[in-house]
Amino acid sequence: MGRGAGGAGAVIAKLTGLLEASGEDWAVIDVGGVGYRVFASGRTLAGLGPAGRPASLYIETHVREDHIHLYGFEDRAERDWFRLLTTVQGVGAKVALAILTVLPAGELAQVIAAQDRAALSQASGVGAKLAGRILSELRDRVGELAVGAATAVAVGAGDGAGVAAGAFAPDGAAADAVSALVNLGYKRVEAFGAIAGVARRLGGSAPVEELIRAGLKELGPGIQS
Repeated sequence: MGRGAGGAGAVIAKLTGLLEASGEDWAVIDVGGVGYRVFASGRTLAGLGPAGRPASLYIETHVREDHIHLYGFEDRAERDWFRLLTTVQGVGAKVALAILTVLPAGELAQVIAAQDRAALSQASGVGAKLAGRILSELRDRVGELAVGAATAVAVGAGDGAGVAAGAFAPDGAAADAVSALVNLGYKRVEAFGAIAGVARRLGGSAPVEELIRAGLKELGPGIQS
């Protein structure tokens, strides 16, 4: 009845072979004549390409009384996020894969740091209540994944003194600046990243107009759809 590496029974950590077939949420990887059915995010499945191509996926093995399911990931970061997401009550494997379909692993830490409920709610099966629970439970745990400095931005305090590096949670002028960039057509995670960077440079007392101008320079001229 265990799950993942801690479960009972055979544990498969990685599969390398040929893509035999794929569907909406699964793929069959042929390894030496044995076909392994693997469930995966839409992002990972899209990266596999057409049938017959070589395929290599990191695997999370879930063992239950009545089945053994394999979940496949394009890299360790996606696998580690899957593991973390499924520690949240109400987030099963299917919902975790849905989240990873709409939000790549590299953006999830920013979404959680920003407490961006709307971004999480894009995933199938994630309503406002569940999104709030995910953000609340994982906010202080994203550092476990060591996803890089972009997830731990130090923001200057209003008196000019620095605060300890941690997750940037925009409020006041910074939150208004993020909203303004989103209204201009930028993706929320891109707007968040830009404002996090300029807020660190300009300090917490910077007015919203200055944050917006600096954020636009950071993002460049291209508006994202």
